[in-house]
Amino acid sequence: MPDESVGALAELYLGNLLYALELAAMSLESQDKREDAAFYRGIARKLAEAHGKAREAGDGRRET
Repeated sequence: MPDESVGALAELYLGNLLYALELAAMSLESQDKREDAAFYRGIARKLAEAHGKAREAGDGRRET
């Protein structure tokens, strides 16, 4: 049975999640809700950074 933990699913669909978060941020910006947009971009940034750190730890080298 494949791993269906939150972490595993988030990693599997990370690109889709980041895209959806950016769409949400863009929509909020168009409504002049800049602070709300920044909040969703912050979530996306944290997810992307965590993924990068996990990759670095997994193979012992940094990708550029």
